[in-house]
Amino acid sequence: MEQKKPNGTKIVVLGGLGEVGKNMYCVMHDNNIVIIDAGVSFPESELLGIDYILPDFTFLKENEDKVKALLITHGHEDHIGGIPFLLQSIRVPAIYAPRHAKELIAVKLEDKNIRYDNLNAYTEDMKLKFGTIDVEFFRTTHSIPDSHGISLTTPDGRIITTGDFKFD
Repeated sequence: MEQKKPNGTKIVVLGGLGEVGKNMYCVMHDNNIVIIDAGVSFPESELLGIDYILPDFTFLKENEDKVKALLITHGHEDHIGGIPFLLQSIRVPAIYAPRHAKELIAVKLEDKNIRYDNLNAYTEDMKLKFGTIDVEFFRTTHSIPDSHGISLTTPDGRIITTGDFKFD
């Protein structure tokens, strides 16, 4: 019997690697993309008139039909501040966030007059599946309530992200 080889899991970093802010990562396997966080960073004083610095959404625009969900680790701006801009750029079928972050996102969308009907709260007991990607959540300690890490299981193995965390 011939065993099918996985097509290869890809991790695409759109921001937040080697910098503070703009946290946004994508896990892709087959025709499924799960986005983790959508943050902003704030400009230094020499960038007068600039309010936010956003991740580059080009990869997501080119692969919009593969996007299955946006998963949020916690409610800090460097993890949720880019959501209104992302939703104006591409269609995101569902957003899953911890309860506290969900409420912060809802206010942010209302302030920008963006109607979005599939904003969901998760707990560490919830399990999700997006095609070949299984998702689980676990609590972390951070300076904001209701922070979580995310575990994604793909045919090529498990990927763990903690968002941000602090030791107690």
